[in-house]
Amino acid sequence: MTRAILKWGVLAVLVGMALYLIVALYAQREFVFAMLFLVLTASAVAVLVSKRLYAHRYIYPAVAGMGLFVIFPLMYAVGIGFTNYSASNLLSFERVQENLLSRTYQSESARYNYDLYKTDAGYVIVLKSDDGELVSEPFELEDGKVPPVEVSPTATAPTGEPLAFRDIIKQRNALGALRLQAPDGRELSMASLRAFATIKPLYEKSGNDTLTNTRTGVTYFPNQDTGFYESADGDKLVPGWTVNAGFDNYKRVITDPSISGPFMQIFVWTLLFSVGTVVFTLVLGLLLANLLQWDQIRGKGFYRTMLILPYAVPAFISILVFKGLFNQNFGEINLVLESLFGIRPDWFSDPSMARTMILIVNTWLGYPYMMLLCMGLLQSIPRDLYEASAMDGAGPINNLMNITFPLILKPLAPLLIASFAFNFNNFVLIALLTGGAPDIIGASTPAGTTDLLVSYTYRIAFQDSGQNFGLAAAIATVIFLVVGALSLINLKLSKIKV
Repeated sequence: MTRAILKWGVLAVLVGMALYLIVALYAQREFVFAMLFLVLTASAVAVLVSKRLYAHRYIYPAVAGMGLFVIFPLMYAVGIGFTNYSASNLLSFERVQENLLSRTYQSESARYNYDLYKTDAGYVIVLKSDDGELVSEPFELEDGKVPPVEVSPTATAPTGEPLAFRDIIKQRNALGALRLQAPDGRELSMASLRAFATIKPLYEKSGNDTLTNTRTGVTYFPNQDTGFYESADGDKLVPGWTVNAGFDNYKRVITDPSISGPFMQIFVWTLLFSVGTVVFTLVLGLLLANLLQWDQIRGKGFYRTMLILPYAVPAFISILVFKGLFNQNFGEINLVLESLFGIRPDWFSDPSMARTMILIVNTWLGYPYMMLLCMGLLQSIPRDLYEASAMDGAGPINNLMNITFPLILKPLAPLLIASFAFNFNNFVLIALLTGGAPDIIGASTPAGTTDLLVSYTYRIAFQDSGQNFGLAAAIATVIFLVVGALSLINLKLSKIKV
């Protein structure tokens, strides 16, 4: 009985916390996330309470984690790809309208010089103009938002000397937060260290959600196609709101030459980089694994340890070390090449040399993994096959091509596909080694000749001045489809059941 009470009590507390989170997200207008957590909470309760779903409770955490961290982000990114979501179109229409209507400006039509007095009852401010003086009641001068202080022409100004200008400078933050209420209802705020001026709303709302600039008289109309308030002359008010853009982002990737050109160039390089890395690491790893199987080599344990070390060192450390070694002016590699051959390759400024450098570094980082795989697979090949081939007069090359490679290819194929998929999205290598440089001339978005699609997407989303998340999400969706399609093709070609 006690155990049941404890069980239901804990469940009730967890459900209550989840519902509080859902309500909080809904109150913040995060409807998508509120719905996500509502579905997860309802499904969790159903699995835990229903006896028919008893067996599913053990696998539910994995399924929920997959939905929360894989499926939902993927669907969310796909959804963003069909919008104009960007740095200038982050908010909803209601929030944009609230933001614009909350803007004010200080009118120079009613400007008052002032003196500030410090009395026993508090501070007193005296506004001066050609029409007379407005004097406040004593108040406390504090930083932050404070209630408006009323000023009146009938109040008596304090005697004595006002505060000196240096004392006013010390109180400038508090004076900047001070609001004064004139007898006619106008609100005054500090326009400079020596004057207060009238605060007026910058925009006024009229019918059909149009906004009129009270200073210029220009009217702005909401354009639901672009997500901006626009005037008749085409001027836009920032920020804008998020609207459905349909397939516009995907069309830009195909039809806009300043995007499609760099995209195709980066796409081809990404394919070549991924395939080249798999081929080079496999060849080098298989070669070293075969050498370490050679009976005449002594100290195999030492060699294995030394050859696996690049796999044990964190990748970012190795990448930064290579970045220094390949330095065009002071790197050891160029110093050696210049002393031996009289050349100093431009590793970071020449596109071909930069790509070659990336392949060299990634081959160094990836060969230990392939070597370990090949060493394990080579152990499973019967020695009788090599003895029989030796009797037929076959050499090492024939053994490699006719025995070793065919026998290890099938079990190695899924791992090669996984390596291809990983290198297709190898963001860390590009970000730390070249940053995508050198840049592609004529691209309207940040794009480099050494960028992979994943780093290209990142630069569009977070380094472009417009931070075009919608376009980046569209490209990310294309990357997902391409990697998935290529992986399926490779699996089919490898005759592996999925």
